[in-house]
Amino acid sequence: MTPESGPAEEPQHQPLWPSPSGPDFTGGNDVRLLRGGDQLFPAQIEAIAAARHEVWLATYIFHNDIAGAQLAQALRAASLRGVRVRIVVDGFGSKQSLAWLTEQLEGSGAALAVFRPIDRWWRWLQPGQLRRLHQKLCVVDGEVGFVGGINIIDDRNDLNHGMCEQARLDFAVGLRGAAVQAIEQACRAVWTRAWLGRDFTEEMIAMVRSPAPIRRARRLLKRLKMPGGKPDLTPDAWLPPMRAAFVLRDNLRRRRTIEHAYVHAIRSARHRVDLITPYFYPGHAFRNALRDSARRGVQVRLLLQGKVDYRIAGMAASVLYEELLRHGVRIYEYTPAFLHAKIAVVDDDWATVGSSNIDPLSLLLNLEANVIVQDPGFARQLREEFDAALAVSLEVDAKHRHLPGWRGVLRRGLVAWVAYVYLRVAGATGKY
Repeated sequence: MTPESGPAEEPQHQPLWPSPSGPDFTGGNDVRLLRGGDQLFPAQIEAIAAARHEVWLATYIFHNDIAGAQLAQALRAASLRGVRVRIVVDGFGSKQSLAWLTEQLEGSGAALAVFRPIDRWWRWLQPGQLRRLHQKLCVVDGEVGFVGGINIIDDRNDLNHGMCEQARLDFAVGLRGAAVQAIEQACRAVWTRAWLGRDFTEEMIAMVRSPAPIRRARRLLKRLKMPGGKPDLTPDAWLPPMRAAFVLRDNLRRRRTIEHAYVHAIRSARHRVDLITPYFYPGHAFRNALRDSARRGVQVRLLLQGKVDYRIAGMAASVLYEELLRHGVRIYEYTPAFLHAKIAVVDDDWATVGSSNIDPLSLLLNLEANVIVQDPGFARQLREEFDAALAVSLEVDAKHRHLPGWRGVLRRGLVAWVAYVYLRVAGATGKY
């Protein structure tokens, strides 16, 4: 992948995204689609092996299987040769393997931070424990970035069901170019936030004792700051391929950035919308966008789980089938293996790959990260993957809607009540 240089100066025009937290598109990017850990992990290990200065990695699950061990050894080797290695994992998602990962990195100089650890029972009583780090990010030397939905675990290893014959369906992207800077800043911010959680007292003491405490405080705040979501002010003609934007969902200024990006693209669709997600329980605005697009003739196709890993998640998706089918949305269920991909393609030049599901946890609570790409070639490649998955899936026929009548009403009410209670306990506010 070779980055292209962008223009020095371009005239400005009115923002395409009226929201202050809209995607910040840049040109001159090279974005490569990676299917599953079988393609992602070798690419990451190759980049880490060539690292000269620093490696940042953030993930929900870092598991102690062969795939995890190979990546841990690459990180350890990089740190031992003088590369600055910083890793942050989620305290819930990686709870089972934290002791193992600490042992793997011990003595190497690599710094491991845990986002919202739950190593004590009383940790669950702390505010925000239901808001987890669900991002999957890696940046090497500020030049190579990786974003997607793939945890650090073998594609055939499921934590609830053990080893499977077929690899789960999942995707990530490898990037070079201007978009990598925002990915690196996001990694720095979440790592610093997690690291301060364990060393906050020591950091404050060091700041007070510092000869320039204000300057040190400013540096700390800069490290904690997530990349901005400024709208694209540059005309399309001045941005060379590939146009890409890194979009975050956090619990500060970018609470709805990913959801808004999806809804805006779906509402703007002219021909087709193809979406894959394992966990599907969108809010009113998202459902309305899907229904309205289908009603005005846009082909809207959803690929959801057929092999369900969590029963409540499967129930949540199925209660919406009747409503969506009635308005012309076509729904398919992927049955060859577990589904973990979070991708979408709209028309011929808008595509996204990332960690965000289309459910309340991803859209309202967890820290998530997606890449949006505006490029016909990339969109075509992603749609080919979508079509291939669709070819081995089962379409949900309108004649076989799930639990019609009063049973469907009761099930839908139960799912809505569970979602409402969960969100309120987690501290989420506003409409969904």
